Amino acid sequence: MCSPPPQQAGGFHRPMSLFQSAAVDQLSNGYDHRLSSKRKFDDYAFSFDEEDPLVPVRMRKDDHTHQGAYPITAVHHSSKAPASSFPASLVDSLPSSSDVPSSSSSCSSSRLQFFIRMISEGNTIVVQANSEDTVKSLHERIQVMTGIPVMEQRLIYRGKQLQWEQSLADCSIQNDAGLQLVGRMRSTDHPQTWQVMDDMISVICRLCRGETPSSPTKHIKDCLTNFFTIAPKDNNDSGPAHLQIFMASSAPAALVMLYMSPIKKNKMCADDSIRHILTQYRSALPKHLHSYCAPILLEFCKLLRKVVNQDSLYEACRSALGMLLESVGTSRGLMLPEVKGLIVIQDIFPFVSELADKISKNLESSVDSTSSGEPLSSDVRDFTAFLNPLRSTILERVAFRIPISVKWKKNDNSNPPYGEAVEFLHTIFNDLLGKMENCLIRVEENLAATGSSEGEYLSSEWSQYLAILKELNGISKLYQGAEEQFWMLLRNRKSSLCALIIRFAKRNEDNRWLLEHKDVTDFESRRHLAMMMFPEVKEDYEELHEMLIDRSQLLSESFEYIAHADPESLHAGLFMEFKNEEATGPGVLREWFFLVCQAIFNPENALFVPCSNDRRRFFPNP
Repeated sequence: MCSPPPQQAGGFHRPMSLFQSAAVDQLSNGYDHRLSSKRKFDDYAFSFDEEDPLVPVRMRKDDHTHQGAYPITAVHHSSKAPASSFPASLVDSLPSSSDVPSSSSSCSSSRLQFFIRMISEGNTIVVQANSEDTVKSLHERIQVMTGIPVMEQRLIYRGKQLQWEQSLADCSIQNDAGLQLVGRMRSTDHPQTWQVMDDMISVICRLCRGETPSSPTKHIKDCLTNFFTIAPKDNNDSGPAHLQIFMASSAPAALVMLYMSPIKKNKMCADDSIRHILTQYRSALPKHLHSYCAPILLEFCKLLRKVVNQDSLYEACRSALGMLLESVGTSRGLMLPEVKGLIVIQDIFPFVSELADKISKNLESSVDSTSSGEPLSSDVRDFTAFLNPLRSTILERVAFRIPISVKWKKNDNSNPPYGEAVEFLHTIFNDLLGKMENCLIRVEENLAATGSSEGEYLSSEWSQYLAILKELNGISKLYQGAEEQFWMLLRNRKSSLCALIIRFAKRNEDNRWLLEHKDVTDFESRRHLAMMMFPEVKEDYEELHEMLIDRSQLLSESFEYIAHADPESLHAGLFMEFKNEEATGPGVLREWFFLVCQAIFNPENALFVPCSNDRRRFFPNP
């Protein structure tokens, strides 16, 4: 049995990557991307400080020192070392074979030690492996060591490319064999885009290595601005392909890695750069390309949630993603061709869940008179933004089963599609509805204590209650019995609801859902809702449409003034005055309206003919 030696104090350690993915692994080692259309694979190789002391040692066939903790070892070329199939190497802090007892002959017979040379004068790495190991497993080990994705590697031995499914024995690889690592060079239609991304990532990697390039924040933000500015604006595939390079270059992972830097300046640089993306794509890109940025924003949210969770940058990215999904149309949900497959319904769950949980806790706090918690308008807005596409997707997929029974079992063959989402949303509905009932009871108690019924003394902490109730109304339509449960709650707390309407219903909000059931509102609250449907009256007009009317020619002169007036001027204020009369103002204007309406429907003028069955109804006289 070949047991690995204990870890050496001076041995080479692969830096811990921020995320366990090839994209971040390659960045966490400080790789510098400098090619425009093709990835430069030498940049994946580790860079060693030339001033570090290196111990010269000859690699022997039976040396198994590094088969455990150090199965792959990076080496440098040196003309002073003994000759072998490769120029002799200097091994970074590699212990000699004399430091470890020699292995058994049975172990050495199945073990191979060979060399892999990186691309074009790159480092040479020493590999120890079993002869039965597959070429694919060797590629995977190289990825762990260098960060180069497996799909971008090729191994050449004796002029032939090694195939994944082959074993090392099948490839006739022997001790001290020399393999060449090369890359899969792919052409691109966007060389300038790759160059911009590579320049930006190069600066980020230098910062992560502790270097201090000049004006790094400005350089990174300039690269980001350039990236969005040079995006093709036509309605073809060039624009989406350009934006996909942002993900393919691992730019989100690089920026998040910089954000996690212990150096404050690096963290601030990453924060400014990521926030720059959140605003730049909206101003620089045409609207038809905005939805293609959804995967980019989602990637930032996923990466940040893993490492920082609820900090301000994560919340800003989450809000931007919600705003984007909302802007593409809630009725289309996640079914947009440019979003479908890139953002799936499961990606929305964490956002809806954490926002619902936060709102639930704030509702609970708002009931307690000793606390000052309240649902923030930004949280409710984001909750709505993510909830709408989730609900729309469920409606599209399960429309024929609406309303859905909440009693279905997970092992039942009649389960609705998207069963996980259906159950998830129903749990949120029950929790928030219960919290809202307690909140309405608290409002009722406040009304009783103040002796008011119109809500003038209601706390501003309760301003988001109507918005939350609106979303619960939308969810209730998905489930059997949920809609009745929702409206029954509002009937039982009618006084609280009416007070909230009068106090907090605003003109720019859609509150028509409150009119679906008139028995949950009273006259005053319905009147307030009706008034909120009219546009806001502005009396600070720069110009007034003036009319001077002779009472004896009221209808004809009024018609002349109106017929020749600019329609836009009639939307402004009206100044009305009767000839030979001094009175002016709103009262005179009101009188003119009344007299004109009387004259229009006067039977002697014959403009309209009264209905024979109902004298209150009129028809134009043909």
